[in-house]
Amino acid sequence: MADMSHDEHLLGAFRPTLDEVDLPATVISGVLPPELDGEYLRNGPNPRFTPVGSYLYPLEGDGMVHAVMLRDGQVRYRNRFVRTPMIEREEAAGHVLWPGLMSGRAGQLPTAEEVGPDLAGSFRDMPDINVVRHSGRVMAMAEGSTPFCLGPDLATLGRETFDGALPVGMTAHPKIDPVTGEMLVFCYMLEAPYLTWSIIDRTGRVVRADTPVAGVDRPVMIHDMALTEHSVVLVLSPLFFDVMAAMRGGSMLSWEPDEGTRVAIVPRDGSPVRWAHGDTFWTWHMANAFSRPGQDGSPSSVDSPIVLDMVQHSDPGMGMGRGTHTSAFVRTTVDPVAGTIAHEEIEAGRLEFPRIDDRRLGSAHRRVAVGYRTATAPAVMGAFDAVRVFDTATGSAQQWTSDGLVGEPSFAPRPGSTAPDDGWWLDIVADPAGVAPSRLVVLDAADVSAGPVATVQLPVRVPLGLHGNWLPGQE
Repeated sequence: MADMSHDEHLLGAFRPTLDEVDLPATVISGVLPPELDGEYLRNGPNPRFTPVGSYLYPLEGDGMVHAVMLRDGQVRYRNRFVRTPMIEREEAAGHVLWPGLMSGRAGQLPTAEEVGPDLAGSFRDMPDINVVRHSGRVMAMAEGSTPFCLGPDLATLGRETFDGALPVGMTAHPKIDPVTGEMLVFCYMLEAPYLTWSIIDRTGRVVRADTPVAGVDRPVMIHDMALTEHSVVLVLSPLFFDVMAAMRGGSMLSWEPDEGTRVAIVPRDGSPVRWAHGDTFWTWHMANAFSRPGQDGSPSSVDSPIVLDMVQHSDPGMGMGRGTHTSAFVRTTVDPVAGTIAHEEIEAGRLEFPRIDDRRLGSAHRRVAVGYRTATAPAVMGAFDAVRVFDTATGSAQQWTSDGLVGEPSFAPRPGSTAPDDGWWLDIVADPAGVAPSRLVVLDAADVSAGPVATVQLPVRVPLGLHGNWLPGQE
């Protein structure tokens, strides 16, 4: 078994919760903006049973979705496991059946006698990364397989394959174009063609089925993507899958920094992929991308340089780096014609989870919010104690520092307003010790440094997790 007494991602603020509840919550300070009507959903790794062999945060764990529902000034909290076939088989057995990815036990996947012929030899489904809504579907997203649809009460309805058009699935970070309503997705795989992309229209119909990205000749992990008016942008850092090594008892993932980093610019009209090449870096998450207009004011095109804001790392972490791990918020320019990549460091530090007002996805944005770690926060991957907002126009930043640990900030726009960044940042604050109940904070996007305009005491402890979104009630 994994060591629950020493693994920092199974302790304190990360400690899994096993209770599913549906309870009222209480506003304990400030006043909730009356315009906030909807629910904030957040997903994250939450092992149902003690992991066996290894536990690799943030890539492993069962999904648990948390909902904070705001209606007419009233607040309610609900959580539910994403009930995959793996959770159901393990509950029937009373213990974990699938080994950890990095445990050297990939050759010991469960047998037909243990889990039945339909799941024998399979890897665990882990829809524990993100939760999004599109075309009326609320989906818990995995790192690289089919999402699972959730009902209004967060009950798991089953796999979502979009009527069989996307049987393999997608990764956890689709992008929804706010102009067209299309959801663009990608999927990496352990076998050829290794990397594909697809388009789902606003009604949920797949209008471009899995389309291979030419030029990818081995399985590579890509966590996030970016979107412009013209292109899908995929960063291919040298983190490769090695299934044969895993079957021999080695690691499933191989960090090979001598290979450099490539960026694929995939035109949304299906024309040939462009590639840019540069020195090695890793990115978990991108804030946004947009095509730069011409210097003469002419509109951008598929040939225009792409501005890409992201958190950039020297390596993926997780024990894979060859030296000191560094990270920074960076503005990168990718030239699809010259095939070049240029970086401008905005601020170095321990930070992650960059988000913008999603109504600006694919077009020029101004403000980017991140989870930020001050000097007093624990030096643990995924633990932050501040929300920091960068103004890319002025180079300035605002910051609110919590007395607990925060996760990814999510933007809730002010209903009826079309002004960029007009609204609130929502975040869940966890007790570092993993004992006290958690809180939801509402920060005015115009003045984050002023602190929460409202704080909601949740009825239970919510472990630190990964990604979430605000879902307005009127949609």
